[in-house]
Amino acid sequence: MKSVLLYIADDEGLEARLQAALDLTRSLGGHLHCLRANPYSSQVAFDGVTGMSVMYDVSEMTRELDKKLRAEIEKRLAGEDVSWDYREEYIDPSRGLSKNSALVDLIVLSSAGGEKENALPLGLLGDVLFNATAPVVVQPDDVRKFDACGPALVAWNGSFEAGNALRAAVPLLKMASDVHILTVEEDKDHDLPQLAASEYLACHGIKSEIHSPPAGKSSVEAALLAEAKNVKAEYMVMGAYGHSRAREFLFGGVTRNLFKKSPIPLVVSH
Repeated sequence: MKSVLLYIADDEGLEARLQAALDLTRSLGGHLHCLRANPYSSQVAFDGVTGMSVMYDVSEMTRELDKKLRAEIEKRLAGEDVSWDYREEYIDPSRGLSKNSALVDLIVLSSAGGEKENALPLGLLGDVLFNATAPVVVQPDDVRKFDACGPALVAWNGSFEAGNALRAAVPLLKMASDVHILTVEEDKDHDLPQLAASEYLACHGIKSEIHSPPAGKSSVEAALLAEAKNVKAEYMVMGAYGHSRAREFLFGGVTRNLFKKSPIPLVVSH
């Protein structure tokens, strides 16, 4: 992992994900790519047709806000000890992030747990996770750090998604002080046991500790968060969308609930 992609938007999670991206870039000795994806373009919006002037005003206002935001971010980054670049694209954010994921190693987004109207939407998180080729860090809005050298928790259910997440997170897990693998019984159809995950990490020189709590009445996400607190995990590695995306978003699910409730960063792959 050397290339970190940070989503730039003037929302309540910006400061937290900016600091997390800086911490990750330093830890990895990498390069930070800042992407401001904005679907509004004055060149496209204004063509002289009656009624388009309103759209033109919106795009002009957005462009001024973009200039101010860029100046603030570039001033901040100029004082940091990481290499970086700042790009602007007139494109839907989910499409822009997904497209740019082809040549980055990690994407930093915010959680969907904010209380304000400008919290990152679940839909954007879902679209990026479903289409991106790189793992996504889902950063809580009130956590302004990412300690790659602290303990890490791997949420394991033996699924394809969990395997993808574990494999993608290996460069981070190599830096972790401790790696804990936790299985919470949810789905009996998966074939890969905890031991397989632990053996895979061992092949990469990563020692891990397996946890298998007895089945209880608490939800899967509650069990994961309780264990994360117990082992003092700085972040959690997990697969997303073990069931269909529609079911996850319409009827709840572990992915959705952790996006809204997790007090620590999540490293997620689909």
